[in-house]
Amino acid sequence: MKVVLRRVTKTPLDFEVKSNEITFKGYLEYHEGKLILLKAKLSGFVEKPCDICAEEFKMPVDEEIKFLISDGIYEDNNSIELDVVESFSGEVEIEELLDSEVELIKSDYHSCESCKNSDES
Repeated sequence: MKVVLRRVTKTPLDFEVKSNEITFKGYLEYHEGKLILLKAKLSGFVEKPCDICAEEFKMPVDEEIKFLISDGIYEDNNSIELDVVESFSGEVEIEELLDSEVELIKSDYHSCESCKNSDES
């Protein structure tokens, strides 16, 4: 789903995209200047190798996502506490944001239930 940033207004623009067993659902809304607020929920399951035994497992995901998208280069004025993603084409591809968020989650340290249970005993 491609969204033209200059068409995003104060009225929230809802979106929902799915990939495999994960859903990215939320809205885009004009924030200020060249900034668009993205607020969404990422839920479902992601397949990932365990960081201990390397066996693939389905990791549950239930994350609140909130960041800003800049239509062009973002000039930091130190008053914004959220992450800012820059778009140089004037549009944003929601599926790319989903993929990016999933990869960010997968890059953290995670272990399967078997390894978690063996650590506890």
